[in-house]
Amino acid sequence: MTLTFYFLIFVAVLAIIIVKKSLLIIPQSETKIIERLGKYNETLQAGVNWIIPFIDSAKNIVVLSHGRYSYSSTIDLREQVYDFPSQNVITKDNIQMEINALLYFQIVDPYKAAYEINNLPNAIEKLTQTTLRNIIGELELDETLTSRDTINNKLRLVLDEATDKWGVKVNRVELQDITPPATVLNAMEKQMQAERNKRAQILTSEGEKAAEILASEGEKTAMVNRAEAAKQQAILTAEGEAQARIRKAEAEAKAIELITEAVGKSTNPANYLLAQKYIQMLQELATGDKTKTVYLPYEATNLMGSIGGIKDLFKSE
Repeated sequence: MTLTFYFLIFVAVLAIIIVKKSLLIIPQSETKIIERLGKYNETLQAGVNWIIPFIDSAKNIVVLSHGRYSYSSTIDLREQVYDFPSQNVITKDNIQMEINALLYFQIVDPYKAAYEINNLPNAIEKLTQTTLRNIIGELELDETLTSRDTINNKLRLVLDEATDKWGVKVNRVELQDITPPATVLNAMEKQMQAERNKRAQILTSEGEKAAEILASEGEKTAMVNRAEAAKQQAILTAEGEAQARIRKAEAEAKAIELITEAVGKSTNPANYLLAQKYIQMLQELATGDKTKTVYLPYEATNLMGSIGGIKDLFKSE
């Protein structure tokens, strides 16, 4: 009875161990490589899987976890990110700088990842470093600083092609920091400051030029307006004077007509008007406070004749 009991317990324990070693539950996006007696047998899929205990075993591969290499029988099929430390590179114009990069990749063929390369994370890191040095070595400093997308694309294409035989797909490469030496940074800062000063001077000069142009245009417009106003003023003045002369001539013609009607055609009315002008002029000369001498016109005899005409006019009435 006692031996039978212990045998049953042994069988139960052995059965539990066998079931535990035979049953493998694989999470989604993970897999395991199963070897049978040291030879590749199958690649397990997500879900419940059964293997032959003590004959089948999962192959261990090197993985990078928290910056350290370790062995694991689980292969992660999700996209992974490697953050490589800064490394020194030299540009085409012999400028040494530090660059660190992020690599986004995915294992698409677990068989190749397990059997085509011994240490996949280390191989990817070394390949990334050497490829980055080669690409930067073909570029000058200015191109390196301004062509980050171009470098990323070149690096991704080269790494994707090189890692294809390892069952890895490189999805994206991003350069995080590009750090030139301090001397180069100081020179770049001075160059940028000089460029900013140059743009400020150009903008100031353009502003002054525009202001002078606007001022000259304003002065030109003002001069044109003033000339136009003077022209209009002269035209109106001339028109006014012409109108005044016309009215005056019309008035004198009317006066001559009336005088002719009054004195008849025997007496020239022009002599009458001329005599009035002479008398008016003599009155103005005589009443001037600064005039001591009165000059008679050369045609004084005409004046007397005109006055005589006026006398005859009154006699005839």
